[in-house]
Amino acid sequence: MAIFVKNIKQLVQVEEKPVVWRAGKEMQTFHKIEDAYLLTEGEKIVDFGKMCDFSPEKLSKIKEKIEEIDATGKFVFPSFCDSHTHIVYAGSREIEYVDKIKGLSYEEIAKRGGGILNSAKRLAEATEEELYEAAWARLQEMASLGTGAVEIKSGYGLTTETELKMLRVIRALKKNSPLIIRSNFLGAHAVPLAYKGKQQEYVDLIINEMIPMVATEDLADFIDVFCDKGFFTPEETERILMQGMKYGMRPKIHANELDYSGGIQVGVKYNALSVDHLEYTGDEEIAHLLGSETMPTFLPGAAFFLGMIYGPVRKMIDAGLPVALASDYNPGSSPSGNMQLILSMGCIKYKMLPEEALNATTINSAYAMGISDIAGSIAKGKTANFYITKPIPSVEFMPYSFGSNKVEQVVLKGKII
Repeated sequence: MAIFVKNIKQLVQVEEKPVVWRAGKEMQTFHKIEDAYLLTEGEKIVDFGKMCDFSPEKLSKIKEKIEEIDATGKFVFPSFCDSHTHIVYAGSREIEYVDKIKGLSYEEIAKRGGGILNSAKRLAEATEEELYEAAWARLQEMASLGTGAVEIKSGYGLTTETELKMLRVIRALKKNSPLIIRSNFLGAHAVPLAYKGKQQEYVDLIINEMIPMVATEDLADFIDVFCDKGFFTPEETERILMQGMKYGMRPKIHANELDYSGGIQVGVKYNALSVDHLEYTGDEEIAHLLGSETMPTFLPGAAFFLGMIYGPVRKMIDAGLPVALASDYNPGSSPSGNMQLILSMGCIKYKMLPEEALNATTINSAYAMGISDIAGSIAKGKTANFYITKPIPSVEFMPYSFGSNKVEQVVLKGKII
């Protein structure tokens, strides 16, 4: 099928020469076309421009059936790319939410068997079919809110069998979903109770058994570690990353959410695609990130939900760094995959300009999941992932109106969803 969107009030984030990310002051800019059209064929964007330059001959060259959409008064944006989620899980954790209200910290809840260990217990009891159906429903909701690409992590299994179960579910979602999906092996998400006091043995299990088996089934694009206070040390993180890299998985790291952990430095050392969370980031960490190929990624939903400090996004952008934003959709610390809300939080909590927040949730977050060559902007040859808004007055209205869904119609891989 081909799609012809006409009379677009504004076509946002168009690129004649696609970039891999935007950094520093460049994050304040993107290109847009007023009174525009957009043409797709198959799964790809094939043309765009001003309506006054459009010729009907362009449609005569299309060999497929053409669906025509009149977008008068509406904006078209590239789909959000959500580069950090944990949406394969069994059951919510609202009881822990009440514990947080009562004043218990994230670490205190984890120490008494809550948090990640709670999710691990529930996941072990769930079937692959149950996990798939629940995750599928979450993906559908995320797509309806404008998300077109998602990275999904394992990490609620914490045994070889259950980690493989999670990754197989992600593989099935990747095969069947219209969203672009990347998988991430996060066996080092927490230390299971069975290994309490024997953390090195669990690290050995990840390295010697889990990673080779994940690789045998080609289940993961990335290798990840929760390198933070009370979880995995920089030395343990290095061992795990090196083994994952040996099997072709590019590193990503959960880092500096709870304290200055050294995780950012390890991530840069091993050319991690991204380092995520980053509430505790200082001058030393910024210096390591400058000049690297590692994308600093912030997860405002988790900081908001847990009542934590917000990382120094403004300082990092002013230093010349790129920044990405993602949802961290998970049952314990960020139970929402609404990237429109994340866009708003970027402006409200991190003092990002709307243009910066939009770049952080599209082209930069696409880079953070390794897909900026096919997603994150409107460019010829890229995957036709975009959404059409309801009638809105301006680009700035997207983050401004944080309590409503501004998306009217979604196109993923060239199909109307």
